[in-house]
Amino acid sequence: MADLGLFDLSGRTALITGSSQGIGYALAHGLARAGASLVLNGRDATKLADAAARLERTGATIHQLAFDVTDHDAARAAIDGFEASTGPIDICVNNAGMQHRAPLEDFPSDAFERLMRTNVSSVFNVGQAVARHMIGRGRGKIINIASVQTALARPSIAPYTATKGAVGNLTKGMATDWAKHGLQCNAIAPGYFDTPLNAALVADPEFSTWLEKRTPAGRWGKVEELVGACIFLASDAASFVNGHTLYVDGGITASL
Repeated sequence: MADLGLFDLSGRTALITGSSQGIGYALAHGLARAGASLVLNGRDATKLADAAARLERTGATIHQLAFDVTDHDAARAAIDGFEASTGPIDICVNNAGMQHRAPLEDFPSDAFERLMRTNVSSVFNVGQAVARHMIGRGRGKIINIASVQTALARPSIAPYTATKGAVGNLTKGMATDWAKHGLQCNAIAPGYFDTPLNAALVADPEFSTWLEKRTPAGRWGKVEELVGACIFLASDAASFVNGHTLYVDGGITASL
């Protein structure tokens, strides 16, 4: 019988950025069910408080840490302050992200810069801030949320594709620099999931029909289907997994 204790996160604290809704909220809920205490993050304090209240009703232990992940100094100050006042962050899930769709020849430069800050700089800002503490303890888990667009591209989202490619390679770089200190740094690459970020696509019958034909599983993913991958990478079961991007995509990257 498998040693399920390898997946037990009791006694550990997980910071999840962008956890007020969507994938971040689902991952937070799943990590709590595996035993972790949660540190929820978002820029909107009202949405963050609502998410915290919902999770607390499930019995989860919740902390709230409202800061802008695109602000390097704010991220470091918030994480340093939490470590000093409350305790260590054992698991960091860099989930905060955004999308902007436009033909590449017309793509606004300010939207490109905003995508880079939100999807890439945030991973560096938060990852570096938590790693500085993890390195001193000789252990820690960093899980970055990549995308099928880490490996693929579609029309009108070339800058988003660039950001998620960068997340995949930054994950490799984190592992290369920090594995010697006892950290495991990996990424989860979701396929097409029914989330607020994809609301316009979910509502588009033509796109949904195309996606169902293109994906071997024949459907959109459900956010709860990302939880197992996150628990695995956050747990002792992944003690020798490093620099890896785990695709959870219904087979879309495996099939032409």
